[in-house]
Amino acid sequence: MSSFVLSKHLRLAEAGLLVVVVVLGALLTLFGGSVERPRFETGPDGQRQRVFQTDAEGNRTAARERVNKFLNAENLTQLAKDTSFFAIMAVGMTFVVIAGQIDLSVGAVYALAGVLAAQVFHAFGPEGPSAHSGTAGAWLGCLVCLGTGLCCGLANGAMSVALRVHPFIITLGTMAIYRGVAFVLTHGLSIGGFPEGFRAGVKWTSPGGLTLVPLGVMLLVAMAGGVWLSRTVAGRRLYAVGGNETASRFSGIRTGRVKLGVFAVSGLTAGIAALLSLGYYGSATSADGNGYELNVIAAAVVGGASLNGGRGSAFGALLGALIIQLISSGIVILGIDQNYSQIIIGAVVILAVLLDQANRWLGRRRP
Repeated sequence: MSSFVLSKHLRLAEAGLLVVVVVLGALLTLFGGSVERPRFETGPDGQRQRVFQTDAEGNRTAARERVNKFLNAENLTQLAKDTSFFAIMAVGMTFVVIAGQIDLSVGAVYALAGVLAAQVFHAFGPEGPSAHSGTAGAWLGCLVCLGTGLCCGLANGAMSVALRVHPFIITLGTMAIYRGVAFVLTHGLSIGGFPEGFRAGVKWTSPGGLTLVPLGVMLLVAMAGGVWLSRTVAGRRLYAVGGNETASRFSGIRTGRVKLGVFAVSGLTAGIAALLSLGYYGSATSADGNGYELNVIAAAVVGGASLNGGRGSAFGALLGALIIQLISSGIVILGIDQNYSQIIIGAVVILAVLLDQANRWLGRRRP
């Protein structure tokens, strides 16, 4: 019975988030205006080519078209790409928040994983000493990136569990440590020169010229997280620990192992996001991911995860990340000063927490 009530609540919460996404999209479509841009068409080889036109005097000029600022294929693909990095990490953060924990180091883990992988990629890139082994180097770089994220997450969980210190303090410290290590390794410089095969794989484009790999990975991570949380015993234990850790411990659940696992998931998702970023942008610095922890936690909370633990979903995290990104994108489309972006996102987080508290209060008052 409790399982049915939980799943019903999550479905209702996600339906509300979908409505918010649709409303935000409709508002940006109506009030965002239009813009004139060069016209492109897909050629016989599947590549997008600029269209030219000839006037009555025989002059050849580039054809232009007017499109809606928000509702066009290129902007929507860009929105999906920007959302994917935060959404992937938000799924991992949702695991942490459901268990009643917090991870402030996710942005620093993202940076450290990216920097270490970038050094490997550079060594096997066209400018590196092992350029002839590009394929092997690409796979090694991927393993380093994901492995670094996983190890950092495990370190966060192990220290929190073994030292019995609140994860807020532990991850606040490791946030500085991980980013400091990344800075020492790079001396604040950017690392590039990656194998072309790796970048081509991440930046693969559809016949319509749209980059869909980050979107596909985001959906796979959200689906895997959703199945884990809703269809496995381990997922149910996660909700139990977040709902009442003491009762879970007395019922035989190894709460320490559960906590260790959620931090490992958080670190791994940060590594996945860093890997996609490396392939898409082609470089990494120690400043990457600076401030990401705010957006990632905001996406998880807006997506329905309760900071008190015991509630949340992977699909909700995805929708929460999309809402956060829609707000950021809307600020640009509507011509609002971007300095207000963090203010608005912070206000959205506070509002989401207040709504969660009000929902819990109403739930306690129901007979």
